[in-house]
Amino acid sequence: MFDKRIINGKVYLDNEFKEVNLYLEGELIVGINQELFEAKETLDAMGNLVLPGLIDPHVHFDLDLGHIRSKDDFYHGTKAAAYGGVTTIIDFLEPVDNPDELQKAYNARLLEAEDSVIDYFFHATIKNPKCDLEDFVKKMKELNIHSLKLFTTYSDSNRRTYDKDIIELLKLSEKYKFLLLAHIENDDLIDLDPKFTYHDLLKSRPTKAETKEALKLASYVKKFGGYLYMVHLSSGTTLKALKEKYSDILNKRFFIESCPHYFTFTNDCLELNEGNLYTLAPPLRTIEEKELLINNFSDVYTIGTDHCAFMTEDKQAEFLKDIPLGIGGVEFSFDVMFQLFGKDTIPKMSRHISSLYPNLGKHGKIKTGNLANIFIYELSENNIKTHHGFTDYTIYKYLKRKGKVIHTLNRGKFIIKSGEFVKPNSKKI
Repeated sequence: MFDKRIINGKVYLDNEFKEVNLYLEGELIVGINQELFEAKETLDAMGNLVLPGLIDPHVHFDLDLGHIRSKDDFYHGTKAAAYGGVTTIIDFLEPVDNPDELQKAYNARLLEAEDSVIDYFFHATIKNPKCDLEDFVKKMKELNIHSLKLFTTYSDSNRRTYDKDIIELLKLSEKYKFLLLAHIENDDLIDLDPKFTYHDLLKSRPTKAETKEALKLASYVKKFGGYLYMVHLSSGTTLKALKEKYSDILNKRFFIESCPHYFTFTNDCLELNEGNLYTLAPPLRTIEEKELLINNFSDVYTIGTDHCAFMTEDKQAEFLKDIPLGIGGVEFSFDVMFQLFGKDTIPKMSRHISSLYPNLGKHGKIKTGNLANIFIYELSENNIKTHHGFTDYTIYKYLKRKGKVIHTLNRGKFIIKSGEFVKPNSKKI
Protein backbone atom coordinates (compact mmCIF):
# COMPACT_ATOMS: atom_id res chain seq x y z
CA MET A 1 0.00 0.00 0.00
CA PHE A 2 1.36 3.41 -1.03
CA ASP A 3 1.51 6.46 1.24
CA LYS A 4 -0.42 8.69 -1.16
CA ARG A 5 -2.05 8.54 -4.55
CA ILE A 6 -3.14 11.38 -6.81
CA ILE A 7 -5.91 10.19 -9.11
CA ASN A 8 -8.18 11.55 -11.87
CA GLY A 9 -5.85 14.40 -12.79
CA LYS A 10 -4.35 15.62 -16.02
CA VAL A 11 -0.67 15.07 -15.30
CA TYR A 12 2.00 17.07 -17.11
CA LEU A 13 4.40 14.51 -18.60
CA ASP A 14 6.78 15.03 -21.52
CA ASN A 15 5.19 18.36 -22.51
CA GLU A 16 1.69 16.87 -22.62
CA PHE A 17 -1.18 16.33 -20.21
CA LYS A 18 -1.98 12.66 -19.62
CA GLU A 19 -4.72 11.06 -17.55
CA VAL A 20 -2.62 8.90 -15.25
CA ASN A 21 -2.37 8.32 -11.52
CA LEU A 22 0.62 9.17 -9.33
CA TYR A 23 1.79 7.12 -6.38
CA LEU A 24 3.95 8.60 -3.64
CA GLU A 25 6.06 6.89 -1.00
CA GLY A 26 7.73 9.16 1.54
CA GLU A 27 9.40 12.04 -0.34
CA LEU A 28 9.36 10.36 -3.74
CA ILE A 29 7.18 9.65 -6.74
CA VAL A 30 7.26 5.85 -7.05
CA GLY A 31 4.62 5.12 -9.67
CA ILE A 32 2.97 6.70 -12.71
CA ASN A 33 0.31 4.65 -14.47
CA GLN A 34 -3.37 4.23 -15.26
CA GLU A 35 -3.94 1.45 -12.79
CA LEU A 36 -5.66 2.02 -9.47
CA PHE A 37 -3.74 0.77 -6.44
CA GLU A 38 -4.54 1.22 -2.77
CA ALA A 39 -2.98 4.01 -0.72
CA LYS A 40 -3.25 5.34 2.81
CA GLU A 41 -4.32 8.75 1.50
CA THR A 42 -6.04 9.71 -1.74
CA LEU A 43 -5.98 13.10 -3.42
CA ASP A 44 -8.67 13.24 -6.09
CA ALA A 45 -7.51 15.85 -8.61
CA MET A 46 -10.95 15.80 -10.29
CA GLY A 47 -9.74 16.60 -13.80
CA ASN A 48 -7.49 19.47 -12.69
CA LEU A 49 -3.91 19.95 -13.85
CA VAL A 50 -1.22 18.05 -11.94
CA LEU A 51 2.07 19.89 -12.41
CA PRO A 52 5.69 19.62 -11.28
CA GLY A 53 6.47 21.87 -8.34
CA LEU A 54 7.84 25.11 -9.72
CA ILE A 55 11.35 26.40 -9.08
CA ASP A 56 11.90 30.12 -8.64
CA PRO A 57 15.61 30.63 -9.34
CA HIS A 58 15.69 34.29 -8.35
CA VAL A 59 14.28 35.58 -5.06
CA HIS A 60 15.47 38.05 -2.43
CA PHE A 61 13.97 37.17 0.93
CA ASP A 62 15.08 39.18 3.94
CA LEU A 63 17.51 41.14 1.75
CA ASP A 64 19.66 43.64 3.61
CA LEU A 65 20.03 46.88 1.65
CA GLY A 66 21.83 48.63 4.47
CA HIS A 67 19.13 51.13 5.36
CA ILE A 68 16.21 48.70 4.91
CA ARG A 69 15.48 44.98 4.51
CA SER A 70 13.01 43.42 2.10
CA LYS A 71 9.86 42.60 3.99
CA ASP A 72 9.22 38.97 3.06
CA ASP A 73 11.47 36.80 5.21
CA PHE A 74 11.97 33.11 4.39
CA TYR A 75 8.82 32.07 6.23
CA HIS A 76 6.41 34.56 4.65
CA GLY A 77 8.13 34.45 1.28
CA THR A 78 8.08 30.68 0.95
CA LYS A 79 4.52 30.51 2.26
CA ALA A 80 3.47 32.86 -0.56
CA ALA A 81 5.54 30.78 -2.98
CA ALA A 82 3.68 27.61 -1.99
CA TYR A 83 0.39 29.36 -2.71
CA GLY A 84 1.76 29.85 -6.23
CA GLY A 85 2.82 26.22 -6.78
CA VAL A 86 6.49 26.99 -6.11
CA THR A 87 8.21 24.21 -4.13
CA THR A 88 11.84 25.31 -4.50
CA ILE A 89 13.48 28.73 -4.35
CA ILE A 90 17.05 29.87 -4.91
CA ASP A 91 18.06 32.90 -2.88
CA PHE A 92 21.39 34.74 -2.69
CA LEU A 93 24.20 35.00 -0.22
CA GLU A 94 25.39 38.46 0.81
CA PRO A 95 27.86 39.88 -1.77
CA VAL A 96 31.44 39.28 -0.60
CA ASP A 97 34.92 39.71 -2.06
CA ASN A 98 36.91 36.78 -0.61
CA PRO A 99 36.48 33.10 0.40
CA ASP A 100 36.51 33.68 4.18
CA GLU A 101 33.64 36.13 3.90
CA LEU A 102 31.82 33.69 1.63
CA GLN A 103 31.84 31.10 4.40
CA LYS A 104 30.49 33.68 6.87
CA ALA A 105 27.78 34.77 4.42
CA TYR A 106 26.75 31.15 3.95
CA ASN A 107 26.53 30.49 7.68
CA ALA A 108 24.48 33.66 8.23
CA ARG A 109 22.07 32.87 5.40
CA LEU A 110 21.49 29.35 6.70
CA LEU A 111 20.23 30.81 9.96
CA GLU A 112 17.95 33.27 8.17
CA ALA A 113 16.48 30.52 5.99
CA GLU A 114 15.61 28.11 8.81
CA ASP A 115 11.93 29.05 8.68
CA SER A 116 11.51 28.24 4.99
CA VAL A 117 8.49 26.00 4.38
CA ILE A 118 9.72 24.66 1.02
CA ASP A 119 13.03 23.52 -0.47
CA TYR A 120 15.71 26.16 -0.81
CA PHE A 121 19.32 26.68 -1.70
CA PHE A 122 21.63 29.55 -2.52
CA HIS A 123 23.59 31.35 -5.19
CA ALA A 124 26.92 32.77 -4.05
CA THR A 125 27.37 36.47 -4.79
CA ILE A 126 30.65 38.25 -5.46
CA LYS A 127 31.47 41.96 -5.39
CA ASN A 128 34.56 43.71 -6.74
CA PRO A 129 36.75 40.73 -5.71
CA LYS A 130 39.94 41.11 -3.69
CA CYS A 131 41.19 37.53 -3.80
CA ASP A 132 42.35 34.71 -6.02
CA LEU A 133 39.20 33.94 -7.98
CA GLU A 134 39.95 30.24 -8.23
CA ASP A 135 40.14 30.06 -4.43
CA PHE A 136 36.75 31.75 -4.27
CA VAL A 137 35.26 29.21 -6.67
CA LYS A 138 36.77 26.29 -4.77
CA LYS A 139 35.20 27.55 -1.54
CA MET A 140 31.87 27.94 -3.31
CA LYS A 141 31.98 24.37 -4.61
CA GLU A 142 33.03 23.14 -1.16
CA LEU A 143 29.76 24.62 0.12
CA ASN A 144 27.86 22.68 -2.59
CA ILE A 145 26.96 25.92 -4.38
CA HIS A 146 27.06 25.72 -8.16
CA SER A 147 26.22 29.27 -9.19
CA LEU A 148 27.83 32.65 -8.66
CA LYS A 149 26.22 36.03 -9.21
CA LEU A 150 28.05 39.20 -10.14
CA PHE A 151 27.01 42.75 -10.97
CA THR A 152 28.25 44.77 -13.93
CA THR A 153 26.94 47.91 -12.25
CA TYR A 154 26.48 49.36 -8.73
CA SER A 155 30.01 50.75 -8.63
CA ASP A 156 28.59 53.38 -6.26
CA SER A 157 28.18 50.67 -3.61
CA ASN A 158 31.34 48.75 -4.58
CA ARG A 159 29.38 45.80 -5.90
CA ARG A 160 30.55 46.01 -9.50
CA THR A 161 32.82 43.28 -10.91
CA TYR A 162 35.00 44.53 -13.75
CA ASP A 163 35.67 42.95 -17.14
CA LYS A 164 39.04 41.38 -16.35
CA ASP A 165 37.53 39.43 -13.47
CA ILE A 166 34.39 38.57 -15.45
CA ILE A 167 36.54 36.97 -18.15
CA GLU A 168 38.48 35.02 -15.53
CA LEU A 169 35.25 33.83 -13.90
CA LEU A 170 33.91 32.70 -17.27
CA LYS A 171 37.03 30.60 -17.77
CA LEU A 172 36.63 29.17 -14.28
CA SER A 173 32.96 28.37 -14.93
CA GLU A 174 34.15 26.19 -17.81
CA LYS A 175 36.79 24.49 -15.68
CA TYR A 176 34.64 23.91 -12.59
CA LYS A 177 31.26 23.54 -14.32
CA PHE A 178 29.30 26.20 -12.50
CA LEU A 179 26.86 28.82 -13.72
CA LEU A 180 27.94 32.47 -13.67
CA LEU A 181 24.92 34.71 -13.09
CA ALA A 182 25.08 38.36 -14.04
CA HIS A 183 23.02 41.45 -13.31
CA ILE A 184 23.69 43.10 -16.65
CA GLU A 185 23.57 46.88 -17.04
CA ASN A 186 26.32 49.14 -18.33
CA ASP A 187 27.49 51.15 -15.36
CA ASP A 188 28.59 54.15 -17.44
CA LEU A 189 25.13 54.52 -18.98
CA ILE A 190 23.30 54.64 -15.65
CA ASP A 191 22.51 58.10 -14.32
CA LEU A 192 22.10 58.36 -10.55
CA ASP A 193 21.10 62.02 -10.49
CA PRO A 194 20.06 62.60 -6.85
CA LYS A 195 17.20 64.85 -7.99
CA PHE A 196 15.50 62.11 -10.04
CA THR A 197 12.06 61.00 -8.85
CA TYR A 198 10.51 57.63 -9.65
CA HIS A 199 9.12 59.17 -12.86
CA ASP A 200 12.73 59.33 -14.09
CA LEU A 201 13.48 55.65 -13.58
CA LEU A 202 13.84 54.87 -17.31
CA LYS A 203 16.05 57.90 -17.74
CA SER A 204 18.19 56.62 -14.88
CA ARG A 205 18.43 53.03 -16.17
CA PRO A 206 17.79 53.08 -19.95
CA THR A 207 17.34 50.00 -22.13
CA LYS A 208 20.59 50.73 -23.97
CA ALA A 209 22.47 50.13 -20.70
CA GLU A 210 21.10 46.58 -20.62
CA THR A 211 21.43 45.85 -24.34
CA LYS A 212 24.98 47.15 -24.75
CA GLU A 213 26.27 45.26 -21.71
CA ALA A 214 24.46 42.04 -22.64
CA LEU A 215 26.01 42.04 -26.11
CA LYS A 216 29.45 42.64 -24.61
CA LEU A 217 29.15 39.76 -22.16
CA ALA A 218 27.80 37.48 -24.87
CA SER A 219 30.90 38.31 -26.91
CA TYR A 220 33.04 37.27 -23.93
CA VAL A 221 31.23 33.94 -23.67
CA LYS A 222 31.74 33.37 -27.38
CA LYS A 223 35.44 34.21 -27.18
CA PHE A 224 36.45 32.73 -23.82
CA GLY A 225 33.84 30.01 -23.22
CA GLY A 226 32.07 29.41 -19.96
CA TYR A 227 28.42 29.46 -18.87
CA LEU A 228 26.67 32.74 -18.23
CA TYR A 229 23.08 33.28 -17.08
CA MET A 230 21.53 36.71 -17.58
CA VAL A 231 19.16 37.45 -14.73
CA HIS A 232 15.98 39.52 -15.21
CA LEU A 233 16.24 40.47 -18.89
CA SER A 234 13.78 43.36 -19.10
CA SER A 235 13.41 44.29 -22.76
CA GLY A 236 12.50 42.59 -25.99
CA THR A 237 15.02 44.91 -27.64
CA THR A 238 17.84 43.24 -25.73
CA LEU A 239 16.59 39.75 -26.51
CA LYS A 240 16.20 40.53 -30.20
CA ALA A 241 19.75 41.88 -30.39
CA LEU A 242 21.13 38.78 -28.66
CA LYS A 243 19.23 36.51 -31.04
CA GLU A 244 20.54 38.34 -34.08
CA LYS A 245 24.21 38.28 -33.04
CA TYR A 246 24.62 35.29 -30.74
CA SER A 247 21.96 32.72 -31.62
CA ASP A 248 24.61 29.97 -31.64
CA ILE A 249 25.24 30.30 -27.88
CA LEU A 250 21.82 31.53 -26.75
CA ASN A 251 20.43 29.19 -24.08
CA LYS A 252 23.35 26.85 -24.64
CA ARG A 253 26.08 28.89 -22.98
CA PHE A 254 24.39 32.28 -22.55
CA PHE A 255 21.07 31.62 -20.80
CA ILE A 256 18.18 34.07 -20.59
CA GLU A 257 15.98 34.59 -17.55
CA SER A 258 13.12 37.07 -17.60
CA CYS A 259 10.40 37.93 -15.09
CA PRO A 260 6.58 37.98 -15.17
CA HIS A 261 6.36 41.75 -14.61
CA TYR A 262 8.22 42.51 -17.84
CA PHE A 263 5.58 40.59 -19.81
CA THR A 264 2.72 42.27 -17.95
CA PHE A 265 3.41 45.91 -17.11
CA THR A 266 5.07 48.87 -18.83
CA ASN A 267 6.71 52.14 -17.82
CA ASP A 268 3.27 53.77 -18.10
CA CYS A 269 2.63 52.35 -14.63
CA LEU A 270 5.08 54.89 -13.27
CA GLU A 271 2.57 57.60 -14.17
CA LEU A 272 -0.23 56.09 -12.09
CA ASN A 273 -1.27 57.64 -8.78
CA GLU A 274 0.79 54.97 -7.02
CA GLY A 275 3.43 54.67 -9.69
CA ASN A 276 6.12 54.56 -7.03
CA LEU A 277 4.96 51.01 -6.21
CA TYR A 278 6.23 49.83 -9.61
CA THR A 279 9.86 50.77 -9.04
CA LEU A 280 12.49 48.09 -9.60
CA ALA A 281 15.78 47.54 -11.40
CA PRO A 282 15.95 47.02 -14.29
CA PRO A 283 12.77 49.06 -14.70
CA LEU A 284 9.59 48.28 -16.59
CA ARG A 285 10.01 49.10 -20.28
CA THR A 286 7.86 50.58 -23.05
CA ILE A 287 4.85 48.81 -24.49
CA GLU A 288 6.80 48.19 -27.70
CA GLU A 289 9.59 46.47 -25.77
CA LYS A 290 7.06 44.44 -23.81
CA GLU A 291 5.35 43.23 -26.98
CA LEU A 292 8.70 42.35 -28.51
CA LEU A 293 9.53 40.32 -25.41
CA ILE A 294 6.19 38.50 -25.62
CA ASN A 295 6.76 37.73 -29.29
CA ASN A 296 10.16 36.23 -28.50
CA PHE A 297 9.04 34.23 -25.49
CA SER A 298 10.34 30.99 -27.00
CA ASP A 299 13.88 32.34 -26.61
CA VAL A 300 13.53 32.96 -22.88
CA TYR A 301 14.97 29.91 -21.12
CA THR A 302 13.74 30.45 -17.55
CA ILE A 303 11.33 32.56 -15.55
CA GLY A 304 12.38 33.95 -12.17
CA THR A 305 10.57 36.60 -10.19
CA ASP A 306 13.36 38.70 -8.67
CA HIS A 307 10.97 38.79 -5.71
CA CYS A 308 12.04 41.64 -3.44
CA ALA A 309 8.96 42.99 -1.68
CA PHE A 310 8.48 46.16 0.35
CA MET A 311 5.62 47.94 2.09
CA THR A 312 3.72 50.77 0.48
CA GLU A 313 5.19 53.10 3.08
CA ASP A 314 8.72 52.09 2.10
CA LYS A 315 8.15 53.39 -1.43
CA GLN A 316 6.97 56.88 -0.47
CA ALA A 317 10.29 58.75 -0.61
CA GLU A 318 10.45 61.96 -2.65
CA PHE A 319 13.59 61.06 -4.61
CA LEU A 320 14.38 57.89 -6.53
CA LYS A 321 17.66 57.39 -4.65
CA ASP A 322 15.69 56.87 -1.42
CA ILE A 323 13.18 54.34 -2.80
CA PRO A 324 14.08 50.65 -2.38
CA LEU A 325 13.86 49.07 -5.82
CA GLY A 326 11.96 45.80 -5.94
CA ILE A 327 8.52 44.21 -6.10
CA GLY A 328 6.92 40.96 -4.97
CA GLY A 329 5.86 38.28 -7.44
CA VAL A 330 6.60 34.73 -6.31
CA GLU A 331 2.97 33.87 -5.55
CA PHE A 332 1.57 34.85 -8.93
CA SER A 333 4.35 34.03 -11.38
CA PHE A 334 2.64 30.92 -12.72
CA ASP A 335 -0.77 32.61 -12.89
CA VAL A 336 0.67 35.45 -14.96
CA MET A 337 2.73 33.33 -17.33
CA PHE A 338 0.12 30.58 -17.78
CA GLN A 339 -2.47 33.22 -18.61
CA LEU A 340 -0.21 34.49 -21.40
CA PHE A 341 1.46 31.35 -22.72
CA GLY A 342 -0.38 28.30 -21.44
CA LYS A 343 1.60 25.08 -21.05
CA ASP A 344 4.63 26.52 -22.87
CA THR A 345 5.55 28.31 -19.66
CA ILE A 346 5.77 25.13 -17.55
CA PRO A 347 9.25 23.89 -18.55
CA LYS A 348 10.66 27.41 -18.18
CA MET A 349 9.59 27.36 -14.52
CA SER A 350 10.60 23.79 -13.77
CA ARG A 351 12.63 21.44 -15.97
CA HIS A 352 14.78 24.11 -17.64
CA ILE A 353 15.86 25.42 -14.26
CA SER A 354 16.60 22.02 -12.76
CA SER A 355 18.76 21.18 -15.79
CA LEU A 356 21.15 24.01 -14.87
CA TYR A 357 21.92 22.92 -11.30
CA PRO A 358 23.43 19.64 -10.04
CA ASN A 359 21.49 20.10 -6.75
CA LEU A 360 18.18 19.87 -8.61
CA GLY A 361 18.49 16.49 -10.29
CA LYS A 362 15.30 15.20 -8.64
CA HIS A 363 13.32 18.43 -9.05
CA GLY A 364 11.44 20.02 -11.91
CA LYS A 365 9.82 16.99 -13.51
CA ILE A 366 7.13 14.48 -12.61
CA LYS A 367 9.08 11.27 -12.95
CA THR A 368 9.46 8.01 -11.04
CA GLY A 369 12.28 8.44 -8.54
CA ASN A 370 11.99 12.22 -8.43
CA LEU A 371 10.89 14.19 -5.39
CA ALA A 372 7.14 14.44 -4.90
CA ASN A 373 7.12 18.21 -5.41
CA ILE A 374 3.77 18.71 -7.10
CA PHE A 375 0.92 21.18 -7.31
CA ILE A 376 -2.69 20.93 -8.47
CA TYR A 377 -4.06 23.78 -10.55
CA GLU A 378 -7.81 24.18 -10.86
CA LEU A 379 -8.87 25.70 -14.17
CA SER A 380 -11.46 28.34 -13.27
CA GLU A 381 -11.12 31.86 -14.64
CA ASN A 382 -10.96 34.45 -11.86
CA ASN A 383 -9.23 37.65 -10.80
CA ILE A 384 -6.40 37.81 -8.29
CA LYS A 385 -7.81 39.28 -5.08
CA THR A 386 -5.56 38.49 -2.13
CA HIS A 387 -1.93 37.57 -1.54
CA HIS A 388 -0.20 35.69 1.24
CA GLY A 389 3.13 37.47 1.68
CA PHE A 390 3.96 39.87 4.50
CA THR A 391 3.62 43.10 2.52
CA ASP A 392 0.50 45.24 2.22
CA TYR A 393 0.21 45.27 -1.58
CA THR A 394 0.82 43.33 -4.76
CA ILE A 395 0.97 44.88 -8.24
CA TYR A 396 -0.82 41.77 -9.56
CA LYS A 397 -4.08 42.45 -7.74
CA TYR A 398 -7.16 42.33 -10.02
CA LEU A 399 -5.32 40.69 -12.94
CA LYS A 400 -7.14 37.87 -14.71
CA ARG A 401 -5.89 34.31 -14.43
CA LYS A 402 -7.01 30.99 -15.86
CA GLY A 403 -7.14 29.16 -12.55
CA LYS A 404 -5.69 28.87 -9.07
CA VAL A 405 -3.48 26.60 -6.99
CA ILE A 406 -5.57 24.37 -4.73
CA HIS A 407 -2.93 21.92 -3.46
CA THR A 408 0.85 22.08 -3.17
CA LEU A 409 2.96 19.15 -1.99
CA ASN A 410 6.62 19.44 -1.08
CA ARG A 411 8.50 16.14 -0.70
CA GLY A 412 5.19 14.32 -0.50
CA LYS A 413 3.72 16.50 2.24
CA PHE A 414 1.00 19.10 1.88
CA ILE A 415 2.00 22.74 2.12
CA ILE A 416 -1.27 23.97 0.67
CA LYS A 417 -4.28 21.67 1.05
CA SER A 418 -7.63 22.72 -0.40
CA GLY A 419 -6.39 26.30 -0.45
CA GLU A 420 -5.30 26.29 3.19
CA PHE A 421 -1.73 26.56 4.45
CA VAL A 422 -0.24 23.55 6.26
CA LYS A 423 3.10 24.28 7.93
CA PRO A 424 5.65 21.52 7.19
CA ASN A 425 9.30 20.89 7.98
CA SER A 426 11.56 22.41 5.32
CA LYS A 427 14.76 20.96 3.98
CA LYS A 428 17.75 22.73 2.49
CA ILE A 429 19.11 21.11 -0.65
